[in-house]
Amino acid sequence: MRRMIGACGGTHASAATRTGGVPSRSLPPLATEFELRARQLHLTPDMYAASHGLRLWWCERNRNRVYVPEWLLEEWGIAVDGIFDRTA
Repeated sequence: MRRMIGACGGTHASAATRTGGVPSRSLPPLATEFELRARQLHLTPDMYAASHGLRLWWCERNRNRVYVPEWLLEEWGIAVDGIFDRTA
């Protein structure tokens, strides 16, 4: 029989024991709000720059609140407030 209490008084268990014997899988990355909006508009990345809806109704309103790809902001000439600009 193996002791579960270590020398410091804490318990220890292997990763397999903590997950019920199943190896843990890494979770897929979560989509940004920008990516979610682009999906709602049925856009692919090569369509972003041509989308007036994405630019006018979403990016210009949210540029200082959430992530918008820098290349897209530059292409559209949209500036962000200084606290959001990495060069500030």
